[in-house]
Amino acid sequence: MNLLAIAAGLVWLALYSVFTATRRIRLENANHKRAILDELKTPDPHKRKFVGFFHPYCNAGGGGERVLWTAIAMLQRDEPEVISIVYSGDTDATKEQILSKVKARFDIDLSPQTLHFVFLNSRHLVEDSAWPRFTLLGQSLGSMYLAWEAMSKLIPDLFIDTMGYAFTFHVHRYAGKGEIAKEMAHELECDILVGCPQQRKASAEVPGIALGVHADEVAASFLMVNSSWTKNHVDSILQYTDPLLDALHLCTPLVFLRLLRPSQTPKSARIVYPPCDTREMAKFPLEGRERVILSVAQFRPEKDHAAQLHAFHSVLTSHPEYGNGTPGSSQVQLVLVGGSRNAEDAARVEGLRALAKELGIADHAEFVINASFPAMLNWLSRASIGLSTMVDEHFGINVVEFMAAGVIPVTHASGGPLNDIVVPFDGKPTGYHATSPETFAEAFHNVLTLPPEEDLALRERARTWAVQRFSEEEFEKGWNESGWRRWLPS
Repeated sequence: MNLLAIAAGLVWLALYSVFTATRRIRLENANHKRAILDELKTPDPHKRKFVGFFHPYCNAGGGGERVLWTAIAMLQRDEPEVISIVYSGDTDATKEQILSKVKARFDIDLSPQTLHFVFLNSRHLVEDSAWPRFTLLGQSLGSMYLAWEAMSKLIPDLFIDTMGYAFTFHVHRYAGKGEIAKEMAHELECDILVGCPQQRKASAEVPGIALGVHADEVAASFLMVNSSWTKNHVDSILQYTDPLLDALHLCTPLVFLRLLRPSQTPKSARIVYPPCDTREMAKFPLEGRERVILSVAQFRPEKDHAAQLHAFHSVLTSHPEYGNGTPGSSQVQLVLVGGSRNAEDAARVEGLRALAKELGIADHAEFVINASFPAMLNWLSRASIGLSTMVDEHFGINVVEFMAAGVIPVTHASGGPLNDIVVPFDGKPTGYHATSPETFAEAFHNVLTLPPEEDLALRERARTWAVQRFSEEEFEKGWNESGWRRWLPS
């Protein structure tokens, strides 16, 4: 009995502490908003709406970041009353440095007058290195703590998660309720998931609970995903039912929340393909390409650059002529262009260099780290083959860039590249798929030995398909048709 009393007392104390902290956050939020408006020197502050983007790695320079900055640029152009808030864990960079990198990496101009960064100090809690055991669970709990830190600094009018930390929805919904009722009684709280869970390659099963499985009362209001592969995966989670768990939920206090507040959880997600700036790339000549196999991907573990080195080693082994001669003749070169975000990425690059030496291909492999946008365009204008080895890539902006630039893609036969991007156009292929070093090597050889007329026709098909289907204009059209504006306060 004494143990039960102690346990009950501890639970009560914890709940009281959370309630007290939440009440303080809500009461202080109006002051936080005023401070931001004063810092930005915003005219007509009473008309402003705060849209928060939860993107702890906003300075990484990858495809997910292109989605973030393109969306914000669109808001700045079309919704001048909106103040965009980016929740970032990049505490080692200033606002000016981040915007400069956005311009250099993506050629996207952003106005600092309607953009504010809320820097977070707890980002390490969502990194897999912080959770050697129960990694997915740890990262999900860590994302909730990170979201709590974010809400303690500012509760936005609209909360958009652009990285896939679905458990953050719970924190925003809980923290935002009181502030919404107090300041604007007609205001709706909202959470949007753009993309899909990315903490780890197979992380959707755990965030599925947050998306709506037995947690309808605190799930996202609507969902946008980046490919048909992602949609199928997320929809299967949203539509999953378990009679036993449903029955257990009827025996908990959560049943009263469901009666008082009917679920608005969507049962399917909307596909909005990510933006790909194909304008400059589509101008590159299709003929006269160098014998370069190009990879454009951040040096993250799931990108599997080691598989690229093994595939390149395989083609040099099966076709020794590609390793002989001089550049510009029969010799083939592998170029790996990618961003290095931190010490872990830098160590990964050094490991890849060591692997290249071990495989005997170091003289034919070049690493280009944190390249500027013009430097990346230069490689895209020269290369013959675009290589992507990530398994179950949710979309693959780099693959679209290959195709728009006239680079023939060779990708892993899974995910977005298989189902959405490198697909037949006018009944003919737009690239190649592979699953092993040997099949990648075979695809490389096929491309390198295409007759000139077939080579040109394949590059033209790939470019036409990519430019038509995956432009920034198509992204903006899909985003606006999702109906997100109705969740903004009037």
